[in-house]
Amino acid sequence: MKFSIVTISYNQARFLEEAILSVLNQEGVDVEYIVVDPGSTDGSREIIERYRDRIARVIFEPDDGPADGLNKGFARATGDVFGYLNSDDYFEQGAFGRVAGFFRSRPNVDVLCGAVRIVDGDGRARLRTGIADRFDLRRSVAGACWVGQQGTFFRRDAFERSSRFRLKNRTCWDGELLVDLALDGCRFAVMHRVLGNFRIHSQS
Repeated sequence: MKFSIVTISYNQARFLEEAILSVLNQEGVDVEYIVVDPGSTDGSREIIERYRDRIARVIFEPDDGPADGLNKGFARATGDVFGYLNSDDYFEQGAFGRVAGFFRSRPNVDVLCGAVRIVDGDGRARLRTGIADRFDLRRSVAGACWVGQQGTFFRRDAFERSSRFRLKNRTCWDGELLVDLALDGCRFAVMHRVLGNFRIHSQS
């Protein structure tokens, strides 16, 4: 089972290396890593270049926002399971192995939503960990369904059946993708193990 992970990077040099290493240091799984940076000017591109020999694809070209960057990244992805990571967040060590085991044992599941730890700018855990809700369209519309993007993974064929990330959505392109996947009949599951870390800091 091959993972394709896309990181969208833009002027988050303070956190970017930790994000990159949280992907590259996953063990026991085949990972194709794609990093998209439309024009950082804070040293982020130099950090990306430092790891270029371990990154499958680096995309340095202008885009029309985060949704467009993600679409460009996934257009080049060849894995069986997709996931993505903002450049100020990071995955939990061993997360991909747990996800791979889950998908192997549950071939009927298309989307897996794991728990997410909320951390501050220095990586210190906040008071709570976000346990994903089982995705439900009615509850999502009502704002009562919480899913952490940093702990969410989906099968390639499910994503390719979707409308991808919508460029006009500038604030919750990740949530809209889940709605599209649900409308398309995808089957969701929840894992209570922490898979990713969501960083909330002064520039969030």
